[in-house]
Amino acid sequence: MITSTLLATAATVPATPEWNPTVAIIISVSCVVALLFTLRIEQPQVGPRLPGLPVSIPAFIGAMAFGHILGIGIVLGLTNIGRL
Repeated sequence: MITSTLLATAATVPATPEWNPTVAIIISVSCVVALLFTLRIEQPQVGPRLPGLPVSIPAFIGAMAFGHILGIGIVLGLTNIGRL
């Protein structure tokens, strides 16, 4: 039962792009944009600070995680409409 459901679901999953420089640029830009958003939060410097950046380590890790999620969404969306 479960195997047939998984096979049916796997047949409907669209193809995803292979890693290339375009994908890397999209995810990198998304991470930078997310890092810029952290400058707008109310207390970005709570916790240990990163040298050279005006944000804390937890804010930086959160921004990078959000940037990757945002970038992957953009890559999958562009692939879905045939632009990537």
